[in-house]
Amino acid sequence: MRSRLGSRRALFPADFHLPARSSSSSKPPRPAPDSVYDAWLKSREMPQHKGSFLVPGAPRSLTLDNARLALYISQTCIFDLFKTLWGLHPLRATLMVTLNIVRSLFPAFRGYSQALIIDESLIGSGAFTWSRLLYLLSTEILRRVVEGFLDSLLSTNENIVLGSARFYIEYKQMEHRVRLDGPTLADPLVRDLLQESDLFARSFSGGGFGFISPLDFINIFSLLVEILSHLWLILTLTRDASCFGVLLFSIASAVLPFLLSRFAPSSSGYDDPISAKEARAAEKQERMRNLAYSDAHRPEVSLFGLGDWILNSWSAARKVVLASEQPISRTSNVHLADLMYALQNLPFLLILQTTNTTLGAITAYRTSIQCALFAVGNLVSTVKMAFQGLFLMSAFSASIKLKPRMQPKHEDLARYMSRPGGASIDVKGLSYTYPGCADPALRNVTFSLQAGETLAIVGYNGSGKSTLAKMLLRIIDFDKGTLHINGVDVRKYSPAEYHRHISAVFQGFSKFNASIKENVGLGNVDKMRYKPAIETAVHLAEADMLVESLPNGLKTLLETPGFESISYPGSMSYDSSSASQRYGLSGGEWQRIALARAFMRANEPEVDLLVFDEPTSSLDAHAQNQIFETINKISKTPSGDRRKTVIYITHRLSTARRADKVAMMDNGTISEFGTHDELMTKNGAYAALYRASI
Repeated sequence: MRSRLGSRRALFPADFHLPARSSSSSKPPRPAPDSVYDAWLKSREMPQHKGSFLVPGAPRSLTLDNARLALYISQTCIFDLFKTLWGLHPLRATLMVTLNIVRSLFPAFRGYSQALIIDESLIGSGAFTWSRLLYLLSTEILRRVVEGFLDSLLSTNENIVLGSARFYIEYKQMEHRVRLDGPTLADPLVRDLLQESDLFARSFSGGGFGFISPLDFINIFSLLVEILSHLWLILTLTRDASCFGVLLFSIASAVLPFLLSRFAPSSSGYDDPISAKEARAAEKQERMRNLAYSDAHRPEVSLFGLGDWILNSWSAARKVVLASEQPISRTSNVHLADLMYALQNLPFLLILQTTNTTLGAITAYRTSIQCALFAVGNLVSTVKMAFQGLFLMSAFSASIKLKPRMQPKHEDLARYMSRPGGASIDVKGLSYTYPGCADPALRNVTFSLQAGETLAIVGYNGSGKSTLAKMLLRIIDFDKGTLHINGVDVRKYSPAEYHRHISAVFQGFSKFNASIKENVGLGNVDKMRYKPAIETAVHLAEADMLVESLPNGLKTLLETPGFESISYPGSMSYDSSSASQRYGLSGGEWQRIALARAFMRANEPEVDLLVFDEPTSSLDAHAQNQIFETINKISKTPSGDRRKTVIYITHRLSTARRADKVAMMDNGTISEFGTHDELMTKNGAYAALYRASI
């Protein structure tokens, strides 16, 4: 179980309601859920442990309360989801359902056909002829050929339908994940919701989680039809009292093979090696998934607007991977094994001549009972998995209704309007406390910055500098106070639109498992394929010599800390060569790559604000001066007029005197604010820190 002690603030749409806790010691009846989210959350509650929940993916117990929740989820979600998935391939989906039902009747017809062959050809008429036997055997073989063809058609058609549904669900999961912001993902309940939603998406792949695709609910109906067809055949054959003994004997003889078959080993379905192209696609798919799901990459995914690029790249790679997979066909051969099994009963012919029960009836009994037992076992397993799958489906349905916490309501939305000289910033009483922390990271931060001014933020470690930078960039939200950009409350801006007018380097910048070209180009994905733009950004970051020193230049694949190449069956040659071509960079070299990424966008005319969090911490003094000269050059027009507002965080106070204003932070607030000369004259904390650093 998992206890939730964090804040459960409203991160969901208005139709989501967190359930109220009862203070009564007796167990009242569980109230009806108000939404799919409520049903999902109630299913995870631990009745004996108030305030605690099952871990994500844990099976729900089969209780009356959970059965009611499952019924509510079925009524609320299944129809809409099936309608959507059905719409991907309407004709193929209809054919799939029809063929599943028809296929469920095959075993009963097969048993009946065997009975006819034995009874009518061998002992039924009293006049045996080879022509009659050959006719019935030919008819049976032809029927089985048709059955095999339909099975093959069903398998091929089902793979297409389920493949499309699988791609759609995974795409929607990825699409929504990259749209959510940091404050939304910080909520533990949201994380649990997304984790179970992800299990639902992955269940389409048969990933071994014990859950099934919602389209496999069709199997429940098909299994019921199969069981009823076998029962009908058994009742038809049981014409008098003497048949009941044979029926009981047939049941006993069928139970043991059935139990043994439950322990039969299953074969693996993926034996064919995959090509280098498929291995590259699989690796790219996982890299894109990592970008979408990683909290470490979240700030730059949001800031640089990488959502659409991630989705498009993942989609292209995913299609290649899905096309390369060779799922096991249900069966396409002619079913002769059970026919031979039926003919093996011929030695009992003389024994059965004195009874009213025929050998064909015994064969039909055995076949129908065995198939019915197998179908009942599958039905029980399917129903159990379907019950659990309903709650994963509710997590998926609820997760796609999540709204990013920092996205303003439509009626409050304001359009970002650039101003000459850059962005103006007005901060009053800004405070913020990280979830689960008692002490605030920021408290009562207040300052103003005119358009085109440069601000240096300095202070001791842990004083809140990076937190303030993330707040100005709208990576995290604030608890109290106001933040106005160009005279407008920043909460009225769409974060995506606001980010298009900003570029930044984070202190913990991302190191992507990709080429130098991609690592730099992610700063402006629209120009990633435009080589001159990449080269310009590299030049501004003083990384020309670094790129030239690598064997493949901009195409050089970089090895990031903790990177492990992905291994796939049959792709050893590709993986080994790929790993050998990756090159590691030093901290200073990586910092130049991060600066180049920021410069990809920084020089664009629509960018008004540049934020650099320790952009030169790993560079020497000479390189540091060059970078700040570049920043100063970018922030002004060729004539010297200011066109961008610049904020940078630094521990090197010798660079702080370059700025128009300096903010000295201490214990989460700005203790001193002014020009370098003003603060030195004041002879306070900044002056003491400055003198100690030189």
